[in-house]
Amino acid sequence: MGQRGSGGRDGTEQAWRALGGDPALTGRISYGGPPGLLPARLPVMPLARATVAVCALAAAELAARRDGGPVPAVRVEDGAVATAFLSERRLRIDGRTPDTFAPLSRFWRTADGWVRTHANYPHHRARLLRALDLPATAGVPEVGTVLAGRRAEEIEETVHAAGGLAVAARSPEEWAAHPQGVAVAAHPLLTLEALDGPGTPGAGTPPRPLPPTAGGATLPAAGLRVLDLTRVIAGPVATRTLALLGADVLRIDAPQLPESQDAHSDTGFGKRSTALDLGSRAGRAAFEELLAGADVVVSGYRPGALDRFGLTPEALAARRPGLVVARLSAWGDDGPWAGRRGFDSLVQVATGIAAVEAGPGADAEDAHRSSGGATRGGTPGALPAQALDHGTGYLLAAAVLRALTERTRTGGSFLATLALARTARWLTHGLAPADPADGDAGYDPAPHLGETDSPLGRLRHALPPVTFDGSPATWASPPGHLSADAPVWR
Repeated sequence: MGQRGSGGRDGTEQAWRALGGDPALTGRISYGGPPGLLPARLPVMPLARATVAVCALAAAELAARRDGGPVPAVRVEDGAVATAFLSERRLRIDGRTPDTFAPLSRFWRTADGWVRTHANYPHHRARLLRALDLPATAGVPEVGTVLAGRRAEEIEETVHAAGGLAVAARSPEEWAAHPQGVAVAAHPLLTLEALDGPGTPGAGTPPRPLPPTAGGATLPAAGLRVLDLTRVIAGPVATRTLALLGADVLRIDAPQLPESQDAHSDTGFGKRSTALDLGSRAGRAAFEELLAGADVVVSGYRPGALDRFGLTPEALAARRPGLVVARLSAWGDDGPWAGRRGFDSLVQVATGIAAVEAGPGADAEDAHRSSGGATRGGTPGALPAQALDHGTGYLLAAAVLRALTERTRTGGSFLATLALARTARWLTHGLAPADPADGDAGYDPAPHLGETDSPLGRLRHALPPVTFDGSPATWASPPGHLSADAPVWR
């Protein structure tokens, strides 16, 4: 089957162009699968399809580069893509469904509109309640009463000042006029650029060849080492994909910063996980030893958060010439919100996506607990998947793979920069509108699910959607316990 509509062709071509790829290679991609998946007013399925397509094409290109053969044919199957974009909802751990959203992570009616909060982590919950002058034991009724009497933007600023997360629901027009919306609009979907300028330590670093892979599945990232400094969904999806393709991925968490084991059970396939306190002498020494052997560093923290540890892209490349650095943030690298924390659900609300998706459906407070979709009475809605997270994750992996290919040609270091808000703008302004007649086909996800025994129990999980001729069918190892591994390379 050929390409599926303009979402497959135009979206893929736009993303591949942003990655600096040879336009002729998009002809290696074919599309198939049931229609009508991830239905929404916005073109969610075209975004999902395109991001997976360019990721698979970048992997196929790197495979050809290292093995000297033609670029393998890429196949994008809509059922696999839709299942993978809902991977955290498809996950079962010994039959148990993980709880992905805490009670205080929801929409709230305010005196003048709506606000969305994020309180999945204990420290974010504590900061939200402290900002609202509520006790640590407060729940939904108490928070709802307080927020109902206050203005949405005032709540947004008060909670932010306390280190918490709350975002006022805006229309697309309001976001376009907002200073952060203006800043985001000034940038492309993503950037991929050389990090070594004249006179920098990495300038003139020769091309780094990649060893040929052994028999069996084609693993274009085999032998490469990836330091994974990411959390939640987008960054871990990217590094999960690099692990699928053969990379030795070591996830690093701060011991004082809690993370969800259930989330890692979804995105930790193929990886190892360790804890390092970069504020300690021993932690820094261990990190520097790892950096000396790394090919890629992927960071998912807000801009500036890691600078005090000497982890700016320029500093990393100076200490490890030839490094590929990939950075992901919620709001982008500049503008008044550049340093703010953010998550997919909050970016949807701020950028007007939630307003576009509003309409008949579930109550607002249930919108993110169900399969997504619109909400009743003009209240904010949600996309049918956390598509900004997943889509940006596959774009991030694609950028790393393309940088590795370019490094074999030109040498030097590379920097990829992405943001959820940039992906949101692509969804709302860059892709062809969704077909209103394209309804949910009610497909069976079973062919795109696997079962694996792990240290965490029996896992039912989404299979990888990134496929090309010779690609692996699944990951080499299941996820394990967070921070259970030593901070060393294999």
